[in-house]
Amino acid sequence: MKSLLKIFYITAITSVLVSCSEEKEVTEKFVRPIKYKEIGYLGDEKVRTFNGTAQIDKIINMSFRSAGIITVYDIKLGQKVKKGQLLARLDNVQSRLSYEQALTQLNSAESQMNTAKLALNRVHSLYEKGSASLSDFESAKNAFKTATESYQSAKRGVDIQQEQVRFGYLYAPANGIIAAVTAEKDENIVPGQVVATLNAGETMEITLGIPENVINSIQQGMDVDVNFSSLPNKKFKAKVTEVSPAVDLNTATYPIRVALTNPSNEIKSGMAANITFNFGDHKNENTILVVPANAVGEDSNGRFVFLITNEGGVTKVKKQKVVIGNLTAEGFEVISGLSLGQKIATAGLQTLLDGQEVKP
Repeated sequence: MKSLLKIFYITAITSVLVSCSEEKEVTEKFVRPIKYKEIGYLGDEKVRTFNGTAQIDKIINMSFRSAGIITVYDIKLGQKVKKGQLLARLDNVQSRLSYEQALTQLNSAESQMNTAKLALNRVHSLYEKGSASLSDFESAKNAFKTATESYQSAKRGVDIQQEQVRFGYLYAPANGIIAAVTAEKDENIVPGQVVATLNAGETMEITLGIPENVINSIQQGMDVDVNFSSLPNKKFKAKVTEVSPAVDLNTATYPIRVALTNPSNEIKSGMAANITFNFGDHKNENTILVVPANAVGEDSNGRFVFLITNEGGVTKVKKQKVVIGNLTAEGFEVISGLSLGQKIATAGLQTLLDGQEVKP
């Protein structure tokens, strides 16, 4: 019995020790996250990149100017159309009925005008012979004038109703490509309802928003560089074509447009673009490295920074001695100790240790 209890106690203790060792293995080691920045040249802050969206310079939302049911709808995505091509038609019953009524009124008014003219001619002949009074002659002239005005009014009414009938036909307003289809045949639509979108321009533009601290540095005709994430390793040139003087309240930025000077058929409307502006001249500055002022520390051995290194897949910080020069608006000029593209910690220098593992 004692031997059995002894075996039980040994088994229990072993289980506890194993579970503790497993817990220790599961516990993850804390790695301190840090902020960092890559070493760049003095003046790099004068180069700014913003995000935008590509679109054709002329986009037409097509719609009918009257209500009705679509009976003809010859519109497909990606379809090339020519100016004046019939794309869709409405049943237009009410407009055609009104047109027919206007024609009837015109015929009636024309008949009344002709009758009034004959009466005027007869009274005029009698008046010259002395068989009709002046008042009869004046009445006949007024009747003819009224009939003539009624005829002209009815004629304008026909033209208006004919135009209303034309509103039931949708023609391509320009050469282009159908970019969106927003209706279907047999659909009942109202005036102004967009039934399709036509890309009718020839120039590809990019629209973007610029913050207020940069907008005054942008002028029409300014050259910019453009690249697309969907078209890697390809760069394009563009010029600023429009600069808004008012802020967009929805985005709190100033809308601008840039037009590509070397467009490509690979660029489609809606593609995300990166637009790079160069606000400065780098001729005398592009060989001077600069380091943020808050990344430089000092001890008994002089100035230093914490360089971020990667050894064997482990990211650590290394205390790096540096020689710095003048303080600029972008930070300290680097005389020696660092090279272009190296990454340095920019916060918490007082608590970092040389060789400490970190997570950028």
